[in-house]
Amino acid sequence: MDDAALRHLAQQLLAGEITAEAFARHAGAAATTARLDQHAVSLDVDRRRRCGFPEVVYGQGKPAEAVAEAMRVLVDRGDPALATRVTPEQAEAVQALLPGVRHNPVARVLRAEPRPPEAAAVEPAGTVAVITAGTTDLPVAEEARETLDWMGVAAPLITDVGVAGPHRLPDRLAEFASSDAVVVVAGMEGALPSVVGGYVACPVVAAPTSVGYGANFGGLAALLSMLNSCASNVAVVNIDAGFKAGYLAGMIARRAALPATGPATGPASVSASDSAPQHD
Repeated sequence: MDDAALRHLAQQLLAGEITAEAFARHAGAAATTARLDQHAVSLDVDRRRRCGFPEVVYGQGKPAEAVAEAMRVLVDRGDPALATRVTPEQAEAVQALLPGVRHNPVARVLRAEPRPPEAAAVEPAGTVAVITAGTTDLPVAEEARETLDWMGVAAPLITDVGVAGPHRLPDRLAEFASSDAVVVVAGMEGALPSVVGGYVACPVVAAPTSVGYGANFGGLAALLSMLNSCASNVAVVNIDAGFKAGYLAGMIARRAALPATGPATGPASVSASDSAPQHD
């Protein structure tokens, strides 16, 4: 709601045309929602206050203009913008419409920092290692890593340590043993999260991928293996859900860091009333 609309609403209240309750309801809704009428999008601009992080734009199937406008609204309000599952064509169009947008083609992610630039400073908090079984799992792993970076969480990437070469994982143990959480991305039979879970004293967020031969059933075999993990510290997200794996692990890491750093502040801070995000 712009200033003119707010003044009109106030005039209606003064003239007795609307009740005080109606004024409060309409003005409150305006403060929490940005309606992009041209694109039929209602952007939740209050989510960072409620949930700790801004709304994330799900790019698949959306016009590039709608993605660009949603990201513009976020950065103009001082929020770091993240858009997932964008095609190369969408990315090119969004970058033409919104200067300064960064594209990670492997992760299929667009990022934009707040305006003014100094609003982008986020105090880093926590560490989440992102581990892949193979290099073909990188798109999902990169989506998780970009999400963690957007959240202000350090996210070292450890690749190609799947169970087909069991000596490779212990060789990299020093790189992830002290993490606040670990994201493990694997396809095929999905065994790696259980192995990692046996090495670390932190939550392991398992992300099954659709990588595999016919009997993998597009990642269903890996998903079921991970759901049946014998490691007690393994939890599982949906197939190819790198964003969700990164977000959950990031929330764990930032929470774990709170006693040492105090309440986090800035565009990617975690509020005391964290709740799961809607990925719109």
